[in-house]
Amino acid sequence: MLRPGDWLSRKQEGAPLALLTAWDALSGAWVAEAGVDAVLVGDSLAMVALGHATTLPVSLDEMLHHCRAVGRGVASVITDPVAQPLLILDLPFLSYQCSSDEAVAAAGRVLKESPAAAVKLEGAEPETLAVIDRLVRSGIPVMGHLGLTPQSVHQLGFRRQATDPVAQDRLVHQAEALQSAGCFALVLEHVPAELAQRLQQLLAIPVIGIGAGTACDGQVLVTADLLGLTSRQPPFAQPLVNLRQQALPALRQWVAAQRAPTSSAASPAPHC
Repeated sequence: MLRPGDWLSRKQEGAPLALLTAWDALSGAWVAEAGVDAVLVGDSLAMVALGHATTLPVSLDEMLHHCRAVGRGVASVITDPVAQPLLILDLPFLSYQCSSDEAVAAAGRVLKESPAAAVKLEGAEPETLAVIDRLVRSGIPVMGHLGLTPQSVHQLGFRRQATDPVAQDRLVHQAEALQSAGCFALVLEHVPAELAQRLQQLLAIPVIGIGAGTACDGQVLVTADLLGLTSRQPPFAQPLVNLRQQALPALRQWVAAQRAPTSSAASPAPHC
């Protein structure tokens, strides 16, 4: 397992990191067998697996439930725990924003009740920085997340972030603050590629891009987007294959076959 403490050396070596999301045993097995460095059990599962319009409704209990399923999927294809990818779990909305005590309790549950060994938090407000500092001092590895932060959808929307110089300078200061608070890596979502490159060169911790250009220390994508499983794609995630487009005709063909009369049913019954 590539532990959070090893990520700095990966950046220093110039070895890119590959991360994908998973939300159940099947997707966990797929991404683990693909050879990822880490599996993110993201709160995007609220939309991908649970059908919500945003990530906000998913609860900590639901995140833990899905994380355990992902862990079983990973273990089904990689039986040696040392060889398994790092599991990182998103702390969901309002599980860490209310107080440091609640945040420690939530993150502690993640490490005690699931196979995840790290958590991810969004934002870099003073309250969030205080939470991260306390989590790290409690022995809980934390990944930061800036740019498009889906838990702030009602404030920021799903549009590209940090597109002007003032917003970019603010994001740079936030990234430096997250590094100082003890984050072992930073996810940077849907921001200009030049800004991501600036941060990659500035920060000692790895910068993991998603819709942030190629000049990062690694990349992460929602696996459902990469496989074309969803009906709508984000602008920065073009599918490698379109499994939804391939699956629907096959499923429709099966349904039609079940409804078609069989030759025996269509023939009149023989007279005795």
